[in-house]
Amino acid sequence: MTHIEIFICTHNRAELLQKVLYSLNHAARPEQCKNSILVVANACTDNTHALLQDYQQHQAENNAIELRWYIEPQPGKSYALNLGMSYLKGDLIAFVDDDHRVSDNYLLTLCQAYTSYPENTIFFGKILPDWTGKEPSWARESGPYAIYPLPVPHYDKGEQSFEFADNKVAIPGGGNLALKREVISRVGLFNTELGPQGHNLGGGEDGDYVLRAIQGGESLRYVPDMMQYHYVDLERFSLSYILLKSFQRSRSVISIKNTQATRIPRYLWRKLLTYFFKVIFSLSIRRSRFYLVRCAATMGEISGFRKSIRDRK
Repeated sequence: MTHIEIFICTHNRAELLQKVLYSLNHAARPEQCKNSILVVANACTDNTHALLQDYQQHQAENNAIELRWYIEPQPGKSYALNLGMSYLKGDLIAFVDDDHRVSDNYLLTLCQAYTSYPENTIFFGKILPDWTGKEPSWARESGPYAIYPLPVPHYDKGEQSFEFADNKVAIPGGGNLALKREVISRVGLFNTELGPQGHNLGGGEDGDYVLRAIQGGESLRYVPDMMQYHYVDLERFSLSYILLKSFQRSRSVISIKNTQATRIPRYLWRKLLTYFFKVIFSLSIRRSRFYLVRCAATMGEISGFRKSIRDRK
């Protein structure tokens, strides 16, 4: 019987962790696949440990999905991911973030993808904002001045399954990723120099892992029914948060690319100057906000190049 193992790393989010565990246990379970959950508690100081102990003690009487959990005291998501890697037992490992919830057919979709596409080694799906209706109106705007990256991840490549080609769609992150366990022995562990520590906005550890998998010849498939919903934190819709996220994520992208540039490209300075003037002379708040975020992203790229050059020296 195929073993589908859900892998969750968490840091001081007991309330959200409880919600993702609830969603997993209320999802339909495939009869032809075994399901289990592995959680790594990363430097947690809230009641996460108590929550996991209580779940484990009552999982049999509650007919809950079997759960194992471990502690990683070193702060940093990549450290937690790497610890969990050594304990995984499933045939297919499904990554679920602690601030997500899964769709009702999530487990069924994983099982079906594993059996239907034996030639593929990694599967990725949709990440949709779990909108509450309380978010600002501009958060859902589309068109040329839509803010990106949003404070809430949004990854949706349509309703048709396809094999990944990096010249067609953006590289998927790790928020809704499932890989066959043998991929771990080929790709290795996560880069501990990347990724968030605590709840900061550092990232890139998942993109770096997927990029290494692609470069190593792994076969990726998009599965549209493989859906997760990302928690919407209204506090993240402040302009300061969006600017910081845009800066840090762009900086991470340059780090992932491991550029060999010996100087900061001139086009980035031109782009920054262009966006700066558009911020000043735009005649609407919507456009000024958009170009301000683009300024922050460009400054992140410049910072990423500067760090890469400094590290090589």
